[in-house]
Amino acid sequence: MGDLYDEFGNFIGEDADASEQESEQGVDANAYLDQDDESDRDAADQELMQVDDDGPSNAVILHEDKQYYPTAQQVYGEDVETMVQEEDAQPLTQPIIAPVEVKKFSVEETDLPPVYFDREFMTDLMNFPDQMRNIALAGNLHHGKTALMDMLVLETHNIAHRLEHRTGKKRDEQLRYTDVTVVERERGVSAKAAPMSLVLQSTKGKSHLLNIIDTPGHVDFVDEVAAALRLVDGVALVVDVVEGVGVNTEKIIKHAVLEGLPLVLILNKMDRLILELRLPPVDAYFKLKHVIEQVNTVIENTIPGSGAERRVSPEKGNVLFACSSMGWCFTLPSFAKMYADMYPGVNSVEFAKRLWGDVYFNPKKRTFSRKPLPGETRAARSFVRFVLEPIYKVFSVTISQSPEDLKDSLAIVGIVLKPSQYKLDAKALLKLVCEQFFGPSTGFVDMIVQHIPSPASGAERMLERYYTGPLDTKVAESMRKCDQDGPLVMQITKLFNTPDAKSFYSFGRVMSGIARPGAQVRVLGEGYSIDDEEDMTVATIADVFIAETRYNVETSGIPAGNFALLAGVDNSIVKTATIVPMKLEDDEDAYIFRPISHFTESVLKIAVEPINPSELPKMLDGLRKINKSYPLVTTKVEESGEHIILGTGELYMDSVLHDLRRQYADMEIKVSDPVTRFCETVDEMSATNCYAITPNKKNKITMVAEPLDDGIAEDIESGRVKMRDGTRKVAKFFEEKYGWDLLAARSIWAFGPDETGPNILQDDTLPSEVSHTCASPYSRLQLPCRKLCKTP
Repeated sequence: MGDLYDEFGNFIGEDADASEQESEQGVDANAYLDQDDESDRDAADQELMQVDDDGPSNAVILHEDKQYYPTAQQVYGEDVETMVQEEDAQPLTQPIIAPVEVKKFSVEETDLPPVYFDREFMTDLMNFPDQMRNIALAGNLHHGKTALMDMLVLETHNIAHRLEHRTGKKRDEQLRYTDVTVVERERGVSAKAAPMSLVLQSTKGKSHLLNIIDTPGHVDFVDEVAAALRLVDGVALVVDVVEGVGVNTEKIIKHAVLEGLPLVLILNKMDRLILELRLPPVDAYFKLKHVIEQVNTVIENTIPGSGAERRVSPEKGNVLFACSSMGWCFTLPSFAKMYADMYPGVNSVEFAKRLWGDVYFNPKKRTFSRKPLPGETRAARSFVRFVLEPIYKVFSVTISQSPEDLKDSLAIVGIVLKPSQYKLDAKALLKLVCEQFFGPSTGFVDMIVQHIPSPASGAERMLERYYTGPLDTKVAESMRKCDQDGPLVMQITKLFNTPDAKSFYSFGRVMSGIARPGAQVRVLGEGYSIDDEEDMTVATIADVFIAETRYNVETSGIPAGNFALLAGVDNSIVKTATIVPMKLEDDEDAYIFRPISHFTESVLKIAVEPINPSELPKMLDGLRKINKSYPLVTTKVEESGEHIILGTGELYMDSVLHDLRRQYADMEIKVSDPVTRFCETVDEMSATNCYAITPNKKNKITMVAEPLDDGIAEDIESGRVKMRDGTRKVAKFFEEKYGWDLLAARSIWAFGPDETGPNILQDDTLPSEVSHTCASPYSRLQLPCRKLCKTP
């Protein structure tokens, strides 16, 4: 009994009632203890038997390495983006994970627009170089190049009603289909070259593939024109008949003639002679004749003696009369065919030859003569009588007559309109009448096909002028024939940014072989040569497209002679490049096409820096993209650390800065005041010697300046002679072409101020006079006398 009580007399024994209760229920209390011990023992045994996948089960795990709670990535999986932030780190209105924002900086079609030709037929035509033509539309600002492209687009694309429904614009408003960037559309000025491939028919109903590049007309964007002219086989020069030949038009004519490109002339805005100037038909004829003679004068002055061969004239069929805003154009052969269709007895070919110049028609004898009829002081020439007077009559009848009378008058020439169309305003009604009167632009196709060579015929000119390699190799022969079975050789001259401005497409002309997606190629930069292969990278063509400005047609391959748009090869391209396969046949060496020789130079300089210094890497990436996007822009870092942009003019620099701020870098930058770069020259040998002493007072450099021989500056700038070709090759060039003695030719130190600058630094000392190891030689700096002053 002593064990039942403690030392203080408290009962510590079992409760009799509880024992009786438990015994009455037949449950042993010790069973619970046994069960717990067994479950704990089983769990412990099970833990000891588990195998650790990452390591041995008996590995020692430190306290700080133990993981008590799973991470968010373990809970939600590796495919889910997770983020842990402090409380109240951002407002509730802002999402923790912002949605992906897709930015578009250019207009593009969501789907391929419907066309009036089969796109498979277009890709089939690419295999026949004789049925293709590569041309560029060039001319002065606001002379109607983009409007002419709109006319051709509306003829080939079924988009008029769809665009009217989507944009709410009237049909008579200008479409500007090839102006795709925001700056171009807001200002109404083209800033980028825009390629399009269209299938058009001639007057005989034969289909031709025309690869057309619409170029800017502003003088600041002539670099885009130069990049486009490198790829084409001919130039369609667009001239406003009222404005005539402008300064930029004159530059384009000279460049095209010097590059050996055939020219055809498009006299645009013919309606201005009738509706704006209100010239009589006879005076309109003399105005047209004057503009044509302006063009021929520039051609003759560029290369004297070539005027007869390169002359543009309507009777030759290389002059197109057009009104792109109203959608009509014609040449003399196509207009003569209209008469032949109406009067079957008319020979359209012979009739067209008599529709220009001092040719008069005798209605009594129904004959043509070179002299007017006796007694007629102001006789109408055949062009006025058979071409201008019918056009004037169509305009006057459409504008002046009532709908009832107009319906009868138009029925005579086979024009039928809907009743609702007679109620339109005068301009829209006149456009509908002219579209039916003149028909489609078959005259434009005839002129291009007849006077612009095919890619196979024009390849010889491109090889002779631009290819740096030998012309007697298998690769050169394949390019000469536009052989699609030969090795891939492609000339890249332009980079177009994608709509989101994150990457670039490479645009160029396939000279040989077929450009296929997935092909591994070598991208040769402008600095590549056989001796120096540093400017070469290996890339894989991701996609190949047919460029259509607002949309791109993906294809499985583009054969030789066509334009192609490549994705995936732009990383190493800065301005131009040459694409060749990994290995040529017979282990031939790869050569590049020469860099583009531009009309002008960059003379406007500005310095840029980010407002937030931490955004400097973003600005540098934007400058790199700017350098790719604009063919003539130059970006560099001066010794002072300033980041410099060089451009051609104010509008050019404004477009560059807009793209840098909004498109490529998406940031605010500070811009310095612009500085214009001037160049000086030398008329005669300097009377005094200029000298400089080195800081250590040990060396003295003395120089004298004198003019260069005529033609040397042009040879240096065009790349015909380069310092990297080696001293022997340079010396041989000057010795053979300009008659320099061997010592003087081998003493050329450098060209300057840049590598292709039109100046020569020459060592004019004798070895016996001075030691080149201890003192600088008495030298002379030669400057070209042709460059009197360089101003913007």
